[in-house]
Amino acid sequence: MDRIRNIVILTGAGISAESGIATFRGPGGLWEGHRVEDVCTPEALAADAALVHRFYDLRRAALDTVQPNAAHDALARLDREWPGELLIVTQNVDDLHERAGARRMLHMHGELRSALCAACGDRRAWTADLPPGTACAACGAAAMRPDIVFFGEMPYRMERIDAALARADLFVSIGTSGAVYPAAGFVRGARAYGAATLELNLDRSEGSAWFDETRLGPAGMLVPAWVEEVLGA
Repeated sequence: MDRIRNIVILTGAGISAESGIATFRGPGGLWEGHRVEDVCTPEALAADAALVHRFYDLRRAALDTVQPNAAHDALARLDREWPGELLIVTQNVDDLHERAGARRMLHMHGELRSALCAACGDRRAWTADLPPGTACAACGAAAMRPDIVFFGEMPYRMERIDAALARADLFVSIGTSGAVYPAAGFVRGARAYGAATLELNLDRSEGSAWFDETRLGPAGMLVPAWVEEVLGA
């Protein structure tokens, strides 16, 4: 750790699962009752906007029933206390990192509590339901949609992420499946730039072979222990 100054952390659905937010895959996952093609593509939005909007309305409302867990709290502590560069990149669209206190972070797949105008690109905080045909306050078009990066769309802030990976001494992946690109390729990019790589996950991911080290267990146990190790060093 005496050679580590700049850290990039990628978090996925596994870190929020312990707070009660359903993951996408597996029994009880969000995709169990819905095909991806029906709720998370531009084509789905065009074909059945009511279904897509309702799907995200329910997920947005569910945020009121959950709280950050020990893993979110530990990363927020790292954010406060780490003296070098730090960037937490989350694939999650919940707001649990922010509610735990993390600030040096970004949402690459969008946010549930945000709405996007498909006409002018205006983006604003949104906590209520978002019916199809909601007018944009900036341009007036009836084009507000969930601010979610659908499959087939480009994730947000990729240039900033790549720049952070290029400067990183350590890349850490937490609670990800290693199945969704481009995030699944971050570990290889980090290695190419010379960073050490660490995976913290409940099970081995599809990309485990690319990591220097994999630690298996619940995020609520692994992440606080790792943060303590980092700050203690």
